[in-house]
Amino acid sequence: MTISPKLIAYLEEDIAGGDITTSAIVPKGKTSAVIVSKDDGIIAGLSEAKDIFNYCGADAEIKKADGSRVAKGDIVMEISGDSHAVLMAERTALNIIGRMSGIATKTARISAKIKRINPKCNVAGTRKTSPGFREYDKKAIFLGGGDPHRYNLSDAFLIKDNHLELCTIADAVAKAKAYSVYKLVEIEVENTADALAAAAAGADIIMFDNMTPDMIKRTIAALSEKYLGKGITIEVSGGIREENLGDYVIPGVDRISMGELTHSVKNFDVSLDVKPALKTVNIVKTVKI
Repeated sequence: MTISPKLIAYLEEDIAGGDITTSAIVPKGKTSAVIVSKDDGIIAGLSEAKDIFNYCGADAEIKKADGSRVAKGDIVMEISGDSHAVLMAERTALNIIGRMSGIATKTARISAKIKRINPKCNVAGTRKTSPGFREYDKKAIFLGGGDPHRYNLSDAFLIKDNHLELCTIADAVAKAKAYSVYKLVEIEVENTADALAAAAAGADIIMFDNMTPDMIKRTIAALSEKYLGKGITIEVSGGIREENLGDYVIPGVDRISMGELTHSVKNFDVSLDVKPALKTVNIVKTVKI
């Protein structure tokens, strides 16, 4: 079988010295188990969990598709195999399902709130992900209906405030476009003047960072007067939370990027329940003489 080296690394972090509890007290032999959803939401990470169980020598059957909606009590996976293999893989598999499902569920909830106000606006992630887990954090955003945004620094140009301490907006955009004609150029701005300068320089995406809703409206109006129909994508970011989300779903905003999708994850509750093994009971009959 083929399994990502990252998944093996996550597993080895947990079983580096072996599972001494299982080895000491649990006899080897075939057993079965189920993974049960303890929450309502979007399930994710099942394909990764299946790979982990398979790698450990157990069979796993996915009962709900990644990205589908599940309810509390739903069985999302059935597992069978040697008891040691099942228990060895348990925690790593549940950790991955829990985190990815938490991200997917939150993304889906926020996306639905945005779409109710503006069906053309999307929620996006950021690079504020768990170290070593970005691939799966981003996949969870996608499964929840969001835009993963950049996976790494080479996916697209994103010119930020620290870059602009060292060069002008016009120079930054020109140099980025000269570096690669195939990559999108996004620039982060904090005021209307810089947004207009970014548009004039030919930026593909303009990110309004830490702007108030009123400032965003004024800046979009200013851009519309001069650059309407130029195909510029408008993204807003910074200080946006689920509680104040509605203030930022403004006409003209194409994308809202939120770090809290991945840096403040509420784990989705799932559990693995081993089915009790059949026990043989020896019955001793007392015979009266």
